Amino acid sequence: MVLPLKDTHPKGDAESNLKKREISALVADTFAGKIHIEWDPQAQVTPLGQLPFFIQFLKMGHLFEPWVNDCPLSYASNNAPKKVNVLGSFLLSILAGHTRYTHITSLMGESVNSTLLGMTKVISDDSARRALARIDEDSGVSWLQNHLYRCYSPLLSQSWILDTDVTIKPLYGQQEGAVVGYNPTKPGRPSHTFHTYMIANLRLILDVEVQAGNQSSSAYSAPGLWALLERIPRANWPAFIRGDSDWGSDTIMTEAEQRGIDYLFKLRQSANVKKLILQKHCETGWQNTLGGWEALSTELKLSTWKQSRRVVLVRRRLSKAIIIAPDSDHVQPEQLSLLEPAEKMSAYEYSVLVTSLKTEVVSIVQHYRDRADCENNFDEIKNQWGWGGFVTQKLKPCRLIARMIALIYNGWSLFVRLAEPDKHYEAIVSRPLLLHGVGKQTSHAAQKMLTITSTHGRASYVQAAYQRVCEFFNQLKAIAPQLTPLQCWYRILSEAMKKYLQGAILKPPDLTNSVC
Repeated sequence: MVLPLKDTHPKGDAESNLKKREISALVADTFAGKIHIEWDPQAQVTPLGQLPFFIQFLKMGHLFEPWVNDCPLSYASNNAPKKVNVLGSFLLSILAGHTRYTHITSLMGESVNSTLLGMTKVISDDSARRALARIDEDSGVSWLQNHLYRCYSPLLSQSWILDTDVTIKPLYGQQEGAVVGYNPTKPGRPSHTFHTYMIANLRLILDVEVQAGNQSSSAYSAPGLWALLERIPRANWPAFIRGDSDWGSDTIMTEAEQRGIDYLFKLRQSANVKKLILQKHCETGWQNTLGGWEALSTELKLSTWKQSRRVVLVRRRLSKAIIIAPDSDHVQPEQLSLLEPAEKMSAYEYSVLVTSLKTEVVSIVQHYRDRADCENNFDEIKNQWGWGGFVTQKLKPCRLIARMIALIYNGWSLFVRLAEPDKHYEAIVSRPLLLHGVGKQTSHAAQKMLTITSTHGRASYVQAAYQRVCEFFNQLKAIAPQLTPLQCWYRILSEAMKKYLQGAILKPPDLTNSVC
């Protein structure tokens, strides 16, 4: 009897192999001809190829490990994620420019930078939400405030200005604290308010508080401001506090005067303020300032104030003369009063500042003009760093993630200053320049090699900048055993802020016999 030939290749195997080849290798027809495309999920590659330089910055500055160790997050299950995986995932997501928790999923295949951070994996977006929900709010706020303070505290030994302001975050769901309040761009839209305190001109965040949408006035910001000042040693307090017209209230100015801190606020143009403008319009003594503005210093006591205070009237001639007929429907008495005695019937726009500063009016006007920089700060952090996103149903995670974003934003801003100390780069510029780039990791003879391919037009400039950064860290590592972690951080800040410090070296308060 003759046996049939044995089928060494069953039909099922052949079909499976065919499907595997179809999935792993595809052909796309392009203008340059056909191109064969394959997937390699095991390759050690990352789109954030230049992130290892920032990781070195975090390690040398002793910023990441203490932040992870101090985190008041604890799990009872053995299968729960590690704290380093949770916080490392937040770090990678925020740095990548994500605005939603679900965007973390795009990093779950990241195996290069996550390993360099000491992580074993990137957690899921559900694990990230649950982690924030598990952190006690008081402990979590204290933890983040302490690390924010450690980040910027060395710079407070220099003369600095504290800017305070509120920004609106529109919401589109049923979140806790989503209340309709003051929202000039989207009236009627529920929102959260971000009460923010920052170091002027350096674009560093001191602290941020998330409150309900109808709590946008300075009365809700003031408690956080005074609490912030209490955490800062008196010798390191700002030269003065700067805010908009919402801060020009007697309650806040009296509190600042009792605490012995100067202030510079803008006043609303109430009836008495307009009356003062009319009285001073034709007086002599107006001083020319920058941009065609004129300023005049005087005193004013409003009916709601307990005492008179120094005010500075600032005006600028309008480009076109404005003449309103007396019988016009649009006539305003104050406009006619300004126009009648004015030379050549010219009109002015006015602003009124209230301050306890004793400096000349030209400096005061310039100080308030510089306040416009904080609006750029809000625009950057809301639109490029996630303050406009990462929304949850509960308010507590929103308060924690807002401070976490501020901390990571501060760290990245200082790192960018280390690479380029001459100016501040917004994330829309600094990420493609200093973060993005295809990185491929290979290993040979127990040595890891990361090959970076950058498509940026200034790739050679970035390579030279990172060369300088590595040389600085090599010098710091040579003396690091003789320095404390705090002293290392002071050295890094001194290098990053050398333009702001004009070459001065920051020294910790307890620095006595350390080796330079």
